[in-house]
Amino acid sequence: MLLTITTTHQPASDLGYLLHKHPDKHQVFDLSFGRAHVFYPEVGGEKCTAALMLDIDPHELVQSFRGRGGPRMIEHYINDRPYVVSSFMSVALAKVFGTAMSGRSKGRQELSDCEIPLEFNMTALPARGGAGLLRDLFEPLGYEVIAQAYPLDPAYPEWGDSHYFDVALKTKARLRDALSHLYVLIPVLDKDKHYWVGVDEVEKLLKRGEGWLKAHPKRELITARYLKFQSSLTKMAEAALIPDEEVVDTEESGESGEEQFEKPLNLNELRYGKVLDVLKAHNAKRVVDLGCGEGRLLKRLLNERTFDEIVGVDVSSRALDYAGQRLRLDQLPDKQRERIKLLHGSLIYRDSRIRGYDAAVCVEVVEHLEPDRLDAFEKVLFGYTRPGLVIITTPNREYNARFGNMEPGKFRHPDHRFEWTRREFREWATGVAERNDYCKVEFSSIGEEDEVLGAPTQMAAFEFKKPAF
Repeated sequence: MLLTITTTHQPASDLGYLLHKHPDKHQVFDLSFGRAHVFYPEVGGEKCTAALMLDIDPHELVQSFRGRGGPRMIEHYINDRPYVVSSFMSVALAKVFGTAMSGRSKGRQELSDCEIPLEFNMTALPARGGAGLLRDLFEPLGYEVIAQAYPLDPAYPEWGDSHYFDVALKTKARLRDALSHLYVLIPVLDKDKHYWVGVDEVEKLLKRGEGWLKAHPKRELITARYLKFQSSLTKMAEAALIPDEEVVDTEESGESGEEQFEKPLNLNELRYGKVLDVLKAHNAKRVVDLGCGEGRLLKRLLNERTFDEIVGVDVSSRALDYAGQRLRLDQLPDKQRERIKLLHGSLIYRDSRIRGYDAAVCVEVVEHLEPDRLDAFEKVLFGYTRPGLVIITTPNREYNARFGNMEPGKFRHPDHRFEWTRREFREWATGVAERNDYCKVEFSSIGEEDEVLGAPTQMAAFEFKKPAF
């Protein structure tokens, strides 16, 4: 069972500092099921590789099963566990590279906090779901996935491939984040664990999934498989990841603070009307609404025959349920139903399902992102998804002074992480266009303008230099 970690960050030998394992030493760690060996097959200034090899003792596996009681079967003596990358590897990662996974690096903290080029190679990784599942799990996290399947039997190629793969994962990330991804996703791919799964596994999942699992498009699958399909544990994890209060049914529970400020200005209708006008002016036929929430814009898009395909994407499954109810999807005629679909996904993880669309729309969404997530948002939307047209609307912070009942320094909504001035928004949007080859970005004001403070909402429309339509 072998995992190698390679970097070309220079000096590459700094990998030893990140892993807290000296490149000149061969280190051995005792585990309940065998031993873990750490060594460096390659050490240099330009490239460095560390290897974690597990030597699994089949006898110890049988003994550990005996300790749990129950009859021993032949599968406990003859199985693939000593030879494949499985939950044993996750346990070894936590024990051997625990300090690296915590992100602590005495004297080299700036290195630990830095994104560096990384390549992980795993030999004989079970992927019960095939190469497609490998891509679905790792590509949204920014990995390039290269997978080579083993044949069921080389002597009989007509039997096809097995579910075992040699896998290479390439990315640029903080090492601690990448190790956490592996820790969680290796047993998810295998769909099995060698030990009893209890409440403590929920805590491990939440700890190692912090910062990425909540918004992962395959979150529900990851959670269910990691917890071995125990419904009570899965519900516990989901409740912690997506608290009920994060999705508010405004039609039942009243208006949000933002709506209380904006409703007298009729801003929602003005925004949706402006977005529709721009989409039509660019002859967009296939449109994605990113952060669609409860589907208010989707309903307006569906009512316009000019749009052939409409997709709503949101990180909250509850919001998507509300959107489905608002759109009455179960009652739509077949032709109407074929025009629209709802997808669970995130703005900051790559999603191949929404590539190739004419236009993407983010209405009052970007300000809900943490500022340190804006780079990921840019790379995903403008660099990877790259629609021909991108429309973004966001509050103009300067206009908040017009809301007499708003405290100075406060935002319009408690979930807003920031609000831009007109200058800040223009600088950000212009930079995004230049960095991602969007040939033009046009700015518009939405709502009645104040001579000094501007309009309450600002909008940017980005055109790619080679429009998709």
